[in-house]
Formats: sequence, structure tokens, C-alpha cells
Amino acid sequence: MSLRIIFLGTAGSVPTPNRSLPAVLIRRNGEQLMFDCGEGVQRQMIKAKVGFHKKMKVFITHMHGDHVLGLPGLLQTMALLDRQRRLDVYGPPGIRRFLEGIRETVQFVLTFPVEIHEIEEEGTVCDEDEYVVQAVWANHVIPSLAYEFKEKPRPGKFHPEKAKALKVPEGPLWSKLQRGLGVELPDGQFVKPEQVIGAPRPGRRIVYTGDTRPFNGLVKLAAGADLLVHDATLDEQLAERAEEDGHSTPSQAARTARKAKVKQLILTHISARYSDAALLLDQARKIFKNTVVAEDFMRIELPLLEK
Repeated sequence: MSLRIIFLGTAGSVPTPNRSLPAVLIRRNGEQLMFDCGEGVQRQMIKAKVGFHKKMKVFITHMHGDHVLGLPGLLQTMALLDRQRRLDVYGPPGIRRFLEGIRETVQFVLTFPVEIHEIEEEGTVCDEDEYVVQAVWANHVIPSLAYEFKEKPRPGKFHPEKAKALKVPEGPLWSKLQRGLGVELPDGQFVKPEQVIGAPRPGRRIVYTGDTRPFNGLVKLAAGADLLVHDATLDEQLAERAEEDGHSTPSQAARTARKAKVKQLILTHISARYSDAALLLDQARKIFKNTVVAEDFMRIELPLLEK
């Protein structure tokens, strides 16, 4: 099952010729989950060829314009393209009033339902059959959320040779065992799934910080994650400015990645002052080697984990 992360926008606060405003898209099994929704996101989606009609959820970290002003345009574009499928929007308090205000003051008619989920407490905010999305409060200048996308464990590998050795006839009984159900054989013997199936296989995990200073809860949230997508707005020379504005430096992001023992760190929310992000990358890699600076339309594939 493919899991692809597409960076639609990687700028911080102000767009540049090469960077659009924040938006990260996770594509999984025909579904799209967008984290933040900067201005012009629908054009980025067109360029990335991701489509507007799929099952989709949008998760907003906070109510600063560069993270939320893309929503009205996205809704209007979807309506003009006659989307019918429901869109779910998650975000901090204020997201409902923002969207209702847009619908009252901007004249366009939605062709699809929008379900708004205001998040007031940390914890699981979305629980689907195969994954969950968790949220914790980050450390920005206004209430802001960091999100974790986490697949639920998959059943272990089915071993046909073990089933045959236990004289389980191939067919419906094999299917039941693969679904985690015990079966009774014609001779009265009972076979448990764990006799023919290996240990559960872990799901993949992605953590997205939004705008934040370093905070202890992020280390816990990101512990062992496959990807940590972290705010790195300003370089170390501007650490005091980053603290004042509620952002992180590359070194701070790297220290969090190292403490959390994540597999890869992706730096994003890059200030417009950096036409070349090599300085940011160098500062982070001195602390956490497996670091990349996100670029618009960069794609990362996460393979299924077998152990």
C-alpha cells in the first residue's frame, strides 16, 4: 500500500518565486490528507496532479493567514469542479467561525458538504479503520497544533506451510485465520491465528509540527517516527528572532529529531530571506545527519514496514 508525502508549499509567511505557502499532502490508498492550506494551494494541487474529487481531510495547525487562507479558494475550486464527496476540516478553535464567515460573505455555492471539527483537547482527533491522527498543542505565539499521522498495525505475515502442517484446509478457513479469527477443523481441533501468522507489522508514522518553538511534548509525539516535518524558519544567527516569533532554527529541529530518534527530518516553513537553503541544511546536519530541506513538489515514498 503506497504512502506518499507531497510538499505543495514550503515557504514561511511570505511566498517566493520557488516556494508557495504551507501545505503538505499525504496520499494513502486513494485518500488525501492535507496538513495546512496556504494561499494558492489549488494551483499547487493542479501542478502536482493530485485531483480534487478524492476522499480528503484538511488539518489546520493554527489560525495564521499563511496556514489557513488557502481554504476558501480550495473550497471554491472544488465546487466549480462539481465535487460531491464530503470534505472534513480539522483545526483549532476559530476554524468554524472563519469558514462560516467566508460562506456568508463570499458569494459561491458549495456542491458538497463540509464537516468542521474544532479541536479543543490533545489526543486522537481522527480515528479511521486503518489509521489515526493525533494532535498536541505546540509552542507558537497563538494556539497551534502539531499532528501525528499513524497507521494502525497490520496483521502479521500468513505462513501457508504452518497452516498445512496443522492440516487446515485451504480456502475459507485460511481467510478467517488471515483476518485474525480462530477456526475449528473437521476433526475438532481448534487453530488460533497466532499459530500460523507472524507478529503484527507496525504502521508508518509522520509528524508535522506546524509553526513552533521546541517543546518537550514533541519529542514524545515524534518518538521513532518515520518522518518528522519540522518548522525551521530562521537560521542560528537569528535564534532570538525565532524565539520571539514562535519558530525554530534548524539546529533546534535537529536536536528534537535526535532526541526522538526519528528516521528522517524534513525542514520546512523556510523564510523568504533564504533563496538558497544550504545554510539551514548544513546547520541541521551537524546534529542530525538524515535531514532534507523540503522544496515545493518534493515527493517522498514510505515503504511498508515488515518488522
